[in-house]
Amino acid sequence: MDHRSYKDSLYQQFARVGKAFASAKRLEILDLLAQGERPVEAVARETELTIGNASAHLQVLRRARLVDSRKDGQQVYYRLADQDVFRLFRDLEALAQKRLTEIEQITRSYHESPENLEGISAQELQTRLRDNEVILLDVRPSAEYAAGHIPGALSVPPDELQQHLDELPRNQEIIAYCRGPYCLFATDAVRQLRHAGYRARRLALGLPDWRAKGFPVAKPKSVEHLLATASIYPNTHYEDA
Repeated sequence: MDHRSYKDSLYQQFARVGKAFASAKRLEILDLLAQGERPVEAVARETELTIGNASAHLQVLRRARLVDSRKDGQQVYYRLADQDVFRLFRDLEALAQKRLTEIEQITRSYHESPENLEGISAQELQTRLRDNEVILLDVRPSAEYAAGHIPGALSVPPDELQQHLDELPRNQEIIAYCRGPYCLFATDAVRQLRHAGYRARRLALGLPDWRAKGFPVAKPKSVEHLLATASIYPNTHYEDA
C-alpha cells in the first residue's frame, strides 16, 4: 500500500464514526442508550420515530461499532458499545456548546430564568449527601432508576412528582437529577418544587456522567423488580449487572 492509499483508507474508517454521528436522531439515540439497554420499540417510542426508522438508525450506529446488540427470543436490545462512546458523545456536546452560540440561545429560551440553569456539582453533592444535608431525587422514569442510580436517591418519576410533594421535608434542600445536562426532567422538577415553596436545585450532571467520573452507582435491582417497574419498556427483559 502506497502513502496515498494508506491515508485514504485510514481516513475513510475515521469518517465511518463521523457519519454515524451526523444525525440529530442518532445523537438522541446515543444519549438515550447511555441510560441503559433498550429494545428497538422503546427507542422508537422515546425518540418519536417509527420502528423501521429507529431500527435503521440503530443499524448505522452498530455498523460504526458505536452500539452493540443482543437478541432474546424475537426481541433485539441495544446498548452503547462502551464508555468511550459516551465520552465521545459528551465531548461533541461540549465542543458544540463552546463553538455554537445557538445552543445557549435554545437552552435559555426553554429555561426562562437564569437561576434554573444553576446546578450543584457532583463533588458538592457527594459531600452534602454524606452529611445528610440534602434530599436527592432521581426524576427519570422508574425503569432507569431500577437499572442503576446514585446511592441514596429516591425515585420520583417525572409524572409523579406533584402527587408526592407533601411527602418531602421542607427543612432540607432538594436536589433533582435526570439523564444529563440537556435533559429537562430535572429542570421541570426544580421548577415545580420551587413553585411549591421548596429550596431546590438540579444536579449539573446526569447519571451516566456521574458513573463516568467514577462515583458509585447503586446496582440494579432483581430481574423481578425491574420487570415490575419497567412500565415504559413493555416486554423488556433486563439482567443484573
